[in-house]
Amino acid sequence: MDFGVVLQADPPASAVVDLMRRAERQGFRYGWTFDSAVLWQEPFVIYSRILEHTERLIVGPMVTNPSTRTPEVTASTFATLNDMYGNRTVCGIGRGDSAMRVAGRPPNTLARLGEAIGVIRDLAEGREADLGGGHRVRIPWIENGKLPVWMAAYGPKALAMTGQLADGFILQLADPFLTEWMIKAVRKAAADAGRDPSAVTICVAAPAYVGDDLDHAREQCRWFGGMVGNHVADLVSRYGEHSGMVPEELTEYIKAREGYDYSHHGRADNPDTAFVPDAIVDRFCLLGPAAAHLDKLHRLKALGVDQFALYAMHDAKESTLDAYGTEIIPAFAD
Repeated sequence: MDFGVVLQADPPASAVVDLMRRAERQGFRYGWTFDSAVLWQEPFVIYSRILEHTERLIVGPMVTNPSTRTPEVTASTFATLNDMYGNRTVCGIGRGDSAMRVAGRPPNTLARLGEAIGVIRDLAEGREADLGGGHRVRIPWIENGKLPVWMAAYGPKALAMTGQLADGFILQLADPFLTEWMIKAVRKAAADAGRDPSAVTICVAAPAYVGDDLDHAREQCRWFGGMVGNHVADLVSRYGEHSGMVPEELTEYIKAREGYDYSHHGRADNPDTAFVPDAIVDRFCLLGPAAAHLDKLHRLKALGVDQFALYAMHDAKESTLDAYGTEIIPAFAD
């Protein structure tokens, strides 16, 4: 199993770079950031600095979207980084929650997202792609480019599209029951599309907090249930609360959700997450002593998870990275 760290691009950017360097020293292979132009600093500028100051770390957004940057701009940006530092990038992409809503626009449709996945990958790897209306282009300076595109998804249509089109699946929660359900949906869609289901990389992303004070860890990570709740609320509005399309284990907890202020998005002090019960924090996140993390990670690995990406958005970033480097990542070394 690979390990990644997910950070917000808060200023100063030098602190983000330092944490990524620390993560690489501790054995993490992937460095991810949020991508929301209004809320945080520009991640692709920071990726260049991270790549310059690391040797092996693979970087990318968790996640970008096809509207705040057009597909050809996204492809060219990734290809430039790969040309400068070797093929050390990955494109995480989704409909765009905070990035689009904060700018006053709704998230992208799945149709637009599906079109963008192929265009971004083809252009970034030097192939010709249709930008719409039959207008085909190719980026002429790209040689030997490589860009895996991983899609973030929760609902049945998005999971099916992931299996049909994407190189990887990003699931932003670490509940074994839901993880198993969603991996099966992605792999079935891949098989139905004539693809090798095992070729789709599975990445589970969630907050992790190593320590014995479980109450404090829960308060530091409760924001995550609120963030996931935004996507769950979309699913409920689309499919209905008891449609059978989405497990009630995912939808039940948002009944008390009243609203969401994106100015606190991904923050430990988010005031809009009081509706998230302890049981959901425990299910969605990895909390407690290292042994508890190891137990849950082994369960996730057995379900087919290829990477665990650790959201480090709390008051113990350094100590959690260090604990993973000394007590957890070595247990999964090949």
